Amino acid sequence: MTEIRGCSIPEDRYYWPEKHVWARPEPDGTVTIGITDVAQHLAKTIISVTPRGVGRKVQRGKSAGTLESGKWVGPVTSPISGEIVAVNEAAIADPKLLNEDPYGAGWFARLRPDDWENESKLLLTGQEAVEAYRQVLEQEGISCT
Repeated sequence: MTEIRGCSIPEDRYYWPEKHVWARPEPDGTVTIGITDVAQHLAKTIISVTPRGVGRKVQRGKSAGTLESGKWVGPVTSPISGEIVAVNEAAIADPKLLNEDPYGAGWFARLRPDDWENESKLLLTGQEAVEAYRQVLEQEGISCT
């Protein structure tokens, strides 16, 4: 886990830094997606989590659902294309999970990817992701402290 400007960035995820979303391939071939620590800090206290329904298709770069906080309502951009096979019912019931544990209990949805092999190449992981996130945070003047 790397910390940049107070924001946690685990190296084992795939990131789209500009959209503040991550993806993690699972052993069963599905891919879990969620928002980053940066996103939850920007949103502040999340009060509503509304993923699109199981069975819905989502496209990379389009909304996989919405989040609402006291200061913001907006989409969770899907980092990949695929069919939603699971949504985080615990986070729907307790939205603050996305604030408390955005990379664990606060995941957003799980997708059966259309083309993980190629779309994963459009995301950043490991040290490359850390450096890209460092640039985004510095350019935008974002801090999680």
